[in-house]
Amino acid sequence: MTPLVLIPVLPILTMMKRYLPLMSVVLLLCFLLPPGFVYSQDAAAEAAEAAALPRSFHNIFLGIGLETLKGYLRDDASFNFREDRDVSLVPSAPEQTLVETQGRDFIRRAFFQLRAGEVFIMSFTLNTALVDHYSVFTTFVTRYGEPTSLSPREAVWETEDTRVSIERPLTVKYIDKNSFTNMARGSSADGSRELLARNEFLDGF
Repeated sequence: MTPLVLIPVLPILTMMKRYLPLMSVVLLLCFLLPPGFVYSQDAAAEAAEAAALPRSFHNIFLGIGLETLKGYLRDDASFNFREDRDVSLVPSAPEQTLVETQGRDFIRRAFFQLRAGEVFIMSFTLNTALVDHYSVFTTFVTRYGEPTSLSPREAVWETEDTRVSIERPLTVKYIDKNSFTNMARGSSADGSRELLARNEFLDGF
């Protein structure tokens, strides 16, 4: 016959009474907190650990001038830069300059758009024979966290002043949001002036 084991009840009751207020608080928090609270805290911690969103590729930064850009392209083995033959003005926007150059190895082509003498858009079309979309995407997620928005066409990471996107089939684009917004406002104003001039011309008939 198995011997009967007596459990001291009084000490257990005393312990439960001592920790009852704490247990009540814990149970109340578990009831009140939304289901995604713990996940949100984890996501926030991961975001804090993510690196700052880049504004550069190699030594080429958003905001640099044309001559600085040409110097970096000349010295970087990733590009086959042909000096001024790769530099042109944008016909529809005389204040803008376009630098288009062929790349080597992993980069097929690169585009740099300047406004008021500064780079505000950089676009790199990659060689899909040497690097794939998944590898680039996972590298960005590992370094900079989950994208701000994701669609079949592109993955986008954004901060207050920078937008970086991976576009299909495989183009990585950097945009200075402040310069881009100013350009858009200027284009809108120019369009309004053109419409006003057109209406005034038509009123002459």
